[in-house]
Amino acid sequence: MPNSVEAIDSISKEELSLALDSNSFVPYYEQLVDQVRSLIKARRLKEGQTFCSEGHIARALGISKMPVRQAFQKLRSEGLLVIAKGKRPVIGSGRVPWNFQQLRGFSEEMRRRGLVPSAHMLSMDIVEPEIEVAQALKLTPGERVYRVRRLRSVNGEPVAMVTSNLPARIFAGIDKCDLEKQSLYQVFEQVYKRKLKWAEEVIGAMNAGEEEARSLEAQPGSPLLVIKETTYDIQDVPIEYSVSFLRGDRYTASVISVRKG
Repeated sequence: MPNSVEAIDSISKEELSLALDSNSFVPYYEQLVDQVRSLIKARRLKEGQTFCSEGHIARALGISKMPVRQAFQKLRSEGLLVIAKGKRPVIGSGRVPWNFQQLRGFSEEMRRRGLVPSAHMLSMDIVEPEIEVAQALKLTPGERVYRVRRLRSVNGEPVAMVTSNLPARIFAGIDKCDLEKQSLYQVFEQVYKRKLKWAEEVIGAMNAGEEEARSLEAQPGSPLLVIKETTYDIQDVPIEYSVSFLRGDRYTASVISVRKG
């Protein structure tokens, strides 16, 4: 018989039940994550409400804190729990803050958060670059680029459409690489020996058109976070210009500003 916990506390004064099935092959922490996600989706848990502590849940379910801690870490990585030191957990918005202070690829960032990233190739062509692309990559007249369009997913759910423009003279033969199974940054550094150094991002917003909405399984007109990024290697050579459309209901931009002088 499943163990259960009822938490009334400050969660809208409603009875909240979590249950663990000891006969299931699904680990306890995944059971907890799935149930909390469902409660948030059903609006039984709402943004800003306090939630049970790790200890409260562990004691009530008769389990150790470890699976509860794992569940909390995953929920936190998805933006569904906000946990401040010394305070009770709070239900979050579900939007994941993307920290632009660190140069990480999509896969690296998602794995760091305990999520499972994946990629689906939409297209790859060698094309004449648009003016914006040529200027960002400092191309000479006549140079061509690989235009790589991929759909990025997290835990099986599409969250971003990314178009990467790569100088053909630098990345000859990259069309033979499996970019669904390999990180693009990994290919830059390990296959082409282009160590990355820094990137410049321009962040904006737009409403999803028909194509973006269809690919991202969102509603037409829904908000998208737009990131235009130029990535440089250790020789300060621009090697990638990308445009990413991220679902605005899943991501926010996080930038740290420091006053000098």
